[in-house]
Amino acid sequence: MRKFWSRAAATAVAVLLCTTLGCGTAATESVAPTGAVGSGNGAAPQAIDLLVFGGTVVTMNQNRDVLPNGAIAVDDSVIIDIGAAADLANRYSAGRTLRPGPRDIVIPGLVNGHGHAAMTLLRGVADDMRLMDWLENYIFPAEAALADADFVRAGTALAALEMIRGGTTTFVDMYYYEDDVAWVVRDAGLRGVLGETLLDMPTPDAATFDEALAYTEQFLQNWVDHPRITAAVAPHAPFTNSPETLRRAAELARRYNAPLLIHLAETRDEVQQIRSQYSLSPVQFLDSLGFLGPDVLAAHSIWVDGADIATLATRGVGTVHNPESNMKLASGTMPVAALRDAGVAVGLGTDGAASNNDLDMFGAMLTAALLHKHMNEDPTAMPAVEVVAMATIEGARALRMDDAIGSLEVGKRADLVIVDGGAANLVPRYDPYSHLAYAARAGDVRTTVVDGRILFDAGAFTTLDADAVIAAARAAAARVREVVGQ
Repeated sequence: MRKFWSRAAATAVAVLLCTTLGCGTAATESVAPTGAVGSGNGAAPQAIDLLVFGGTVVTMNQNRDVLPNGAIAVDDSVIIDIGAAADLANRYSAGRTLRPGPRDIVIPGLVNGHGHAAMTLLRGVADDMRLMDWLENYIFPAEAALADADFVRAGTALAALEMIRGGTTTFVDMYYYEDDVAWVVRDAGLRGVLGETLLDMPTPDAATFDEALAYTEQFLQNWVDHPRITAAVAPHAPFTNSPETLRRAAELARRYNAPLLIHLAETRDEVQQIRSQYSLSPVQFLDSLGFLGPDVLAAHSIWVDGADIATLATRGVGTVHNPESNMKLASGTMPVAALRDAGVAVGLGTDGAASNNDLDMFGAMLTAALLHKHMNEDPTAMPAVEVVAMATIEGARALRMDDAIGSLEVGKRADLVIVDGGAANLVPRYDPYSHLAYAARAGDVRTTVVDGRILFDAGAFTTLDADAVIAAARAAAARVREVVGQ
C-alpha cells in the first residue's frame, strides 16, 4: 500500500533542505537601500523585491530581443518591468539586487522537458546496451528492489542540486512516489511538472493498477493550485500500458485538468510491437483511444511518419527531444524539423541520469544542434537561436506553460539564470546565442532564480545543503551496489 509523505516526514528530511533563511548568502547579491540603483530624481522609486541590473539580457520573447545592458524588475515572483538598465535605474528600490557583470548573459530559466529525477542514484549502473535490455534486465529489477520513498527523496534532492547548479528552473518528471518528489521540489524551490508513473505491472509503490490510480488521484488533489508544482498523470508507454489503463489514465487526468505524460514511439521495437498487436502505429493507436490532445506531452516521438506527425499537430500534442539519451541507447533520432514545420511544439530534455548520464541542459543544446547538422549533412540545420528556444520558450510551449515561463517578459514568472561571461570558454563573445548553444556548460551558471527567489548564486545554494544531499546520495548508492553488484 502506498503512503504519502506527511509533513512530519518532510521535516525529517530537512537535513537535506534549508527551508528557513537558506544555506548561505548569495555572493553576488546585495541588499539595496532605497534609491541605491540610481541617483534618483523626481518621483520616489517603487519598492520591489528583486532587481537584476546589468549584463546582456536574452529575452527569448517573440522578437528575440537582446538587451546589451539590461535590467529586470521583479515583485511578488513576477517580472514587472524589463528594459535598458539606464531606463530602470531610477524607477525601483529593490530589497535585493543582482548585478551581473557587463559580459554576463541573463537568460530565461531552462526547461528540462523530460526526466526521471530519482534515477540520479542509478547513474552509471547499466551503460552501453539497448533500451529493452536496459529496462527489462537492469532498470526495472533494480527499481523493484531499491525504489522506496527514502530512495526517491534522496535521488530527487540530488537531481535538484544538479539542475539548480546548471540553470534548469522547470523540469518534467516521471517516476514513483511522486508525492515525495513534490515535497522535495517544493522545498528546493524548483518548478516541476511531476507525473506519477502508471504501468500494468506491479511497480515499486503499487501492487496493482487500481492502487496506483487511487494514489495518483490523491496526489493530484494534494497539489491543486500550487504556484510551482503541477501534478500530472504519467502512463508509461503504449507498450507497457493496455488500452484500458491508457483510457483510465487519460480520464483521470482530464477530470482534474492535469497534464498527461507518456513515452511515445521511442524505438523501432515499440513500433513493431504495437503494429503487431493493434495494426496501428503507436501514435495512431493512442489517437484511436481518444488519448491524444493538447494536454499530452510525448517524450521521444522518434519513429513517427508523416501521418503521425500530422496527427500530433492536429491534436496539439507537445513533444520532447532527448538527443543524448536517444544517442546513447541508439534508439534513433527525433525528426525535429518535420515536427516543427508541422506546428508541433518541440521542447528539449535530458531524460534520466541513468541513460544520459547527466542533467546538463547546455549539453543537451549542444548535442541537439550537432546531431541534426550531422544527420542532415546541413550546417544550417538547428541554428543556435532555435536550440536555445527549444530549451526555453519552445519547451514551455510544449508544456502549455508559455504564458507563464520560457521567456523574460513583463507578467511572466521570474525564472532566470545568469551565465558567467568571464569564463575562458566564453571569451571572446560576438553572439550570445552561439555561446549558449555551443560553448556554455552547466558549470558556467553563476545564478539561478525561480519565482524571484535566488536558489543559487556564486557557488552558494540557498535552499539545499549540498554536502548533506551528496552524503545521502552516497549512502543510497551503497544499497544500489548491493543489489546490482557494483
